[in-house]
Amino acid sequence: MKDLLALKFWPGRRFVISVPSLWLLIFFVLPCLILLRISITDMGSGVDPFAPLIASADGVWRFFIKYDNYAAIFWDASAGFGQTIYLDAYATSLKYAFFTTFLCLLIGYPFAYFIARSKPSIRPALLMLVMLPFWTSFLLRVYAWKGILADQGVINNALLSLGLIDAPIQMLYTDISMLVGMTYVYLPFMVLPLYATLVKMDLSLLEAAHDLGASPWHAFWLITVPLSKAGIVSGAMLVFIPCIGEFVIPSLLGGAENIMIGRVVWDEMFSSNNWPRASALAVVMIFLILFPLALYNHFSAQPPSTSGLKGRG
Repeated sequence: MKDLLALKFWPGRRFVISVPSLWLLIFFVLPCLILLRISITDMGSGVDPFAPLIASADGVWRFFIKYDNYAAIFWDASAGFGQTIYLDAYATSLKYAFFTTFLCLLIGYPFAYFIARSKPSIRPALLMLVMLPFWTSFLLRVYAWKGILADQGVINNALLSLGLIDAPIQMLYTDISMLVGMTYVYLPFMVLPLYATLVKMDLSLLEAAHDLGASPWHAFWLITVPLSKAGIVSGAMLVFIPCIGEFVIPSLLGGAENIMIGRVVWDEMFSSNNWPRASALAVVMIFLILFPLALYNHFSAQPPSTSGLKGRG
């Protein structure tokens, strides 16, 4: 009987599995293969990024594969190994992605905790406030920060009017403007996964911790934080991964020293018309993103631990 039921539902099961698999194949695997193919193309003096990799000349088949696009990422003839503008752009991207993720967690965790512990009747309104920025154009929201952080912007004018400063403070085109803009844009991506985890937490565990003699702060670190680990990791990935390839914010709020890899890929593709080099940079960035994804899969597979309460009471 079980075999008959399994045979009956087998086509539907295959259909359910095939739909997301086909989606990933078309919109992830295929674009990555196209990027990989362009990244090893030898355009020569032409401008065709899809120039043939194998061609016949006088009856002899020759390979036209160029690996220099990858070598140029790590090697500069004048500076040597590891001293390239591309590696500097990768390092800058990782730096801003890390600090943005940290700031989003620092600000977003208390915000998500407050929403999860608020009255159920007001939670929808609070969540709407978190998602409200998505109702406005991303470009307009980032561009508005130029008017806030500029030398003649809102903050400097307010400080000058109050007599707290004598001259405008340079905030635009600095690390401050980059971190402010990126934290503002990606903060909801940290709050929502944290809220989804914290709102489902069993509060009786905190009561048990208090009965065992744990202080509120101790119970928070031993109960709340471990049980919200999935939300922390999910939020960190949702912030960290898109931050690495961010293009709009560095272009509007960053200066010459804040060049991230997304801007470099844009310049190589559309300014220099060097599609193979831009594709190679994108391929390396994809592998760079796969590392935190592997960490996410590793930590999400581990159950939360509350062993710190053992022996108390």
